Amino acid sequence: MKKQLHETIQYPDERFPYIMYTHSIRESIPRGRGFNDLHWHEDLQFTLVTRGKLTIQINGINYDLLEGQAIFINKGVLHIVTHLTSDGQYVSFNFPEKLLAFYSNSAMEKSHVLPFTNSSLLSVEIPGNEAWHNEFLQILWKLKKKFDSPKKWGWQYEISIDTVQLWLIFISHISVSSEESSKHNKLQQERMQLMLSYIHQHYTSTITLKEIADVAHLSISECTRSFKKSIHRTPYTYLVEYRIKRSCELLESTQYTITEIAQKVGFNHVNHFIQSFKKHQQMTPKEYRNNKTHNDIEKSR
Repeated sequence: MKKQLHETIQYPDERFPYIMYTHSIRESIPRGRGFNDLHWHEDLQFTLVTRGKLTIQINGINYDLLEGQAIFINKGVLHIVTHLTSDGQYVSFNFPEKLLAFYSNSAMEKSHVLPFTNSSLLSVEIPGNEAWHNEFLQILWKLKKKFDSPKKWGWQYEISIDTVQLWLIFISHISVSSEESSKHNKLQQERMQLMLSYIHQHYTSTITLKEIADVAHLSISECTRSFKKSIHRTPYTYLVEYRIKRSCELLESTQYTITEIAQKVGFNHVNHFIQSFKKHQQMTPKEYRNNKTHNDIEKSR
């Protein structure tokens, strides 16, 4: 039931740790962390908008991406796609940094990989308004085509060659900042991961603001400021939204009563749960369950 912020990516073949997810509002293929799902992982990620437009939030900054635009997300960085057009689609290419190093302690790893992946760099937008952007985006489209096509002999080499070429273009045109403000951003990411993870692990119980702040060794006021800056919500608002999100899953997949679900997701009073649910979903839990059941029946016809 408890979903962790930290995503451990399940690669189809651990001998070649590389995956492309195709995301829409409705689903992720293969199954993974997609639309409106705050998370982070140890892998590097390039995201390409293949249809429509989206908004992705990284460290409190919203990036609006149109079809054909992309963004790089460094390892360990909290991110969430908050808006996606109804017919929108995007793909995410995920792989570990070791793929770019060729082998451990190589010259490439020490000079051209770790200085970037271990830096304060959080993300880089690639909108297509520079010459190198276009070359970069073309390779991403080529990668997508290869993942969508039947795998032929040696395809792992082709994917690896394209990815290393992507990385070389990328690091040739960006600079890593050593400013204190950038280091602060990295520290803020780590603190937010601790506090958000605490909420995800304890949302079924009564949680105080002090308990959330203590996890990251922050004052209550600084904890609140960090939440507002990073995810544009107070800790309490995020906690309630997360409880509602988990309750939706229970309404869809179980026969628990509304009162039982309220208790399971951390609401002490069912009336408070119903009011909060209606505020966030514009309908009562009962209406939500009935609508979902009706839609499932329609789809099966």
